[in-house]
Amino acid sequence: MRSKINQLGLLICGVLIGVAISLNYSAIAQREASLPLPIEELRAFTEVFGRIKSDYVEPVEDKKLITEAINGMLTGLDPHSAYLDQEAFKEMQVGTQGEFGGLGIEVGMEDGFVRVVSPIDDSPAARAGIKAGDLIVKLDETAVKGMTLNDAVKRMRGKPNTPITLTIVRKGEPKPIVVTLTRAVIKIQSVKSKLLEPGYAYVRVSQFQEHTGDTMARAIERMFKENQGAMRGLVLDLRNDPGGLLNGAVAVSAAFLPKDALVVYTDGRSEDAKMKLNAAPEHYLRGRNREDFLKRLPAEVKSVPMVVLVNGGSASASEIVAGALQDHNRAVIMGQQTFGKGSVQTILPLGNSTAIKLTTARYFTPKGRSIQARGITPDIPLDDGVSDRGALKLREADLTKHLGEAPTSEKPEDKAAAAAAAAIKFKFTPAPRPKNVDDKLQRPEPGEIVSPNDYELNQAIAFLKSRGAAKAN
Repeated sequence: MRSKINQLGLLICGVLIGVAISLNYSAIAQREASLPLPIEELRAFTEVFGRIKSDYVEPVEDKKLITEAINGMLTGLDPHSAYLDQEAFKEMQVGTQGEFGGLGIEVGMEDGFVRVVSPIDDSPAARAGIKAGDLIVKLDETAVKGMTLNDAVKRMRGKPNTPITLTIVRKGEPKPIVVTLTRAVIKIQSVKSKLLEPGYAYVRVSQFQEHTGDTMARAIERMFKENQGAMRGLVLDLRNDPGGLLNGAVAVSAAFLPKDALVVYTDGRSEDAKMKLNAAPEHYLRGRNREDFLKRLPAEVKSVPMVVLVNGGSASASEIVAGALQDHNRAVIMGQQTFGKGSVQTILPLGNSTAIKLTTARYFTPKGRSIQARGITPDIPLDDGVSDRGALKLREADLTKHLGEAPTSEKPEDKAAAAAAAAIKFKFTPAPRPKNVDDKLQRPEPGEIVSPNDYELNQAIAFLKSRGAAKAN
């Protein structure tokens, strides 16, 4: 009898915890409190909890069951909501500071497998040729199917100098690709820059971190001082930039936009999820009494002709920057359609150093375009060099249970008219991409910032030079 009472107590405890969690987040998000509790569903939860406790082939701890129930609630919503246990929460905090251990891959889940959003520059993954869109199906000898994203990330991370073997499925390849990587401490240099030639500057942002805006400002200031004569063009490279911190995106946008120009706004169900972020210090500086690092930028940075390079690996914060500069007619966007990750994830700390990452809003460009599941359409499309090879092009809209884009009044014919107008406006026909060029030639050599064979970058410079020639005429 005592065992049955204990079991019943555990069942009630499980239900109460589930209900408490539900009610707590309802209160935080200011949901309607008048909705009745789903009694039938709670009864089913109680019954399943009890069946597992009594009939599963092996004993299962209550903590594991409740944790997995929380995991299921969040992963069933969309690909980006997740439960962060103590280790995952700590790694997330460390990652935004720019250094962590692992392989250097920004990943998500797709049909139960790990999907590569983009490899991080100068990481083991990038050097091994891992590509955006690759599906990781095995980690060493363990199948990924059935793992949570957190479990897969834990397996990929580990002590530096230890090996791990990935089995990858890549569209267009007849059989899986097996590659062994050596884990390393990933020190992300989020900003790289180079004065390509007199008058033409290049800035690469690989991820938006705490100090990205400050680092970029220093790089631009240095290049403007190095340059002899007027700066005639600047390329901002956001290709394969998976995003990062929102204040970093606002800072990068603010460097090129007029003061107080709208950068991005969000819309969600709660009042806390509705906000507007402008090109103003209070929207990109974090902490008190911090110097506005954008003040030291030369005035010319607000007007120098500019191209932003994007591709299918450009996501989230990089899409915010591209959308803001496009809407304000501050830069010409070149490349391929971006990923379309336009949802806001809020980190909500829980007790015991855990947290949940919950999707709470959608991002919108200054002109009201929804980024979610749509992405940013380039003004000048460029051949990505993989279309004829049947490469896997995954976007946010391809993900299972993805959050749909917000309703819009934009009609298909309006989009077509805008594309036609852009083609007339820019009067630039990109040179054909060279065929049968080894992908490795597109990547910079070790220690270099850019490759002389970088097709997209070369087209960006050609466009900037054509604009300068047109003005001279």
